[in-house]
Parts: sequence; structure tokens; C-alpha cells
Amino acid sequence: MRTVVTGAAGFIGSCLASRLLERGHDVVRVDMFTPLYALDAKKAILQPLAEHGSRFAFHELDLRKAPLEPVTAGAEVVFHLAAQAGVRASWGEAFHDYAGHNIVATQRLLEASQITGVPRVVFASSSSVYGEAERHPTPEDVEARPISPYGVSKLAAEHLLRAYHAQFGLAFTALRYFTVYGPGQRPDMAFHRFIAAAIEGRPIAVYGDGEQSRDVTFVDDAVEATIAAATAHGVDGLAVNVGGGSRVSVNEAVAAIGREVGRELRVER
Repeated sequence: MRTVVTGAAGFIGSCLASRLLERGHDVVRVDMFTPLYALDAKKAILQPLAEHGSRFAFHELDLRKAPLEPVTAGAEVVFHLAAQAGVRASWGEAFHDYAGHNIVATQRLLEASQITGVPRVVFASSSSVYGEAERHPTPEDVEARPISPYGVSKLAAEHLLRAYHAQFGLAFTALRYFTVYGPGQRPDMAFHRFIAAAIEGRPIAVYGDGEQSRDVTFVDDAVEATIAAATAHGVDGLAVNVGGGSRVSVNEAVAAIGREVGRELRVER
């Protein structure tokens, strides 16, 4: 397939693009290198992929402003993973960036996709759309009621997908990822911060009593689900949960990291 991966220098996007190339697909990678974390780390991700030659192309562009039809033209599937991430940072004036990167950029990409006849869009949504879910594990029939501006922006993007599906017949699947972790995880995320602190001998900051828990998903599993969504039957027009089925508390995660480094970790509560 000829595929487009937005957010291709990010955590999940880079893993997805690499897996697609390994399986013989052509990949057009798109990223604008937002300064959420060190740009050198993002750019280093792209270097090993140069060996794929003509099957790999990279475009540094801003989805909110750049012409997108040249990028989507001829694509058999668009994997839209580009986003402004982070729940805590989405409040206040920062929401302007979330609205632009997560809502406006999605609308422009969908418009280009329907104009150029892209058969399917696979969209990276988030479990944050559920807010304080009433059931755990959380099935898809639980009402989406986000309690953060980030979650609101992701749910708004899902509604845009449904609008383009209803108006133009654009096929899509939205994947609601549950806390993806693994090699290459963003440095602002908890597991990365905890592991870095453990290795460097620094105390680990834990908010509250540490008994708050999340369903976590290994990145390879998230990537497999994302690729499957491009060709699976019966998922067109749906939002589908992608979770690892491993619900752990912060305290359990810290204890597991301590076992791996071979010592009890210092925790600042």
C-alpha cells in the first residue's frame, strides 16, 4: 500500500511507520516537529529510515496551514497520528494550540483526503474522551464525557470524522488508545520520567496516594491494532478501544521499576 503517516516523528507514529516499511508498504511521513520535547530526539528517529530509499518520503509541514492534497493524493490509507498531546498542559491559553493541532489540522486533512479520494483514514484518538469512566474496563458503549480540554479536542476530531463519513462517504476508524508505553515513549510521560529518575538515582514524584490506576498498552500492540484498522472489516465509521488489558496503579508501576533496577526507589509524595 501507499500510506501516509502524520505525526511520524512521534512515539507511536515512528513505530508505525517503521513497521509499515518493514512489511513492504510505501510510507509518506509527515511531521512539523512541535517543541513538546527535544527536536534532536525526534529528528534522530528519521535517520535509520533513509535506507528504504524511494519507499520512504518525509514532509516537514504544518497541517494547519500547508496544502495537503499533494500529500494525500494516491494514498490508500492515511494514518492520522499528529496531535498536541498531554492532558495537564491543555488548560488555559495552551488550548489554542490544542484546538489548532487536534481539530483544525484534522479537518484540513479530512478535506484533502476526501478531495483526493483516499479510501480510508485511521485516526489516533484517546481514552481521554471517556473522562471519569463509569466502568473499568471501559467498553465503547460508555458515553464519552471528557473532563480535560485535550479530551474535548480528541472527541471533536472524532465528530469531524463522522461528519465527513456522513457527507462524503469517507471511510474511517478512530482508535482510542489507552496509555501507550514502551521504547521511545515521550519524555513527559510517567513511565519515562519514573525510569529516568530510577536510573539516575533521583527521587520519583508521585501525586496523591499512588493508588490511581490506568489500563496500559505496549506500543507494539498499539501499532498492530493501528495497521489492522486499515484493512479490517466491520470497523468503518466506528471508534474502537485499543487497550492492553493491564490495569496497574502508579505504586505498582514504581515497584516494578524498582525490581528491574534492583533497589528500592525514593518516592516523594
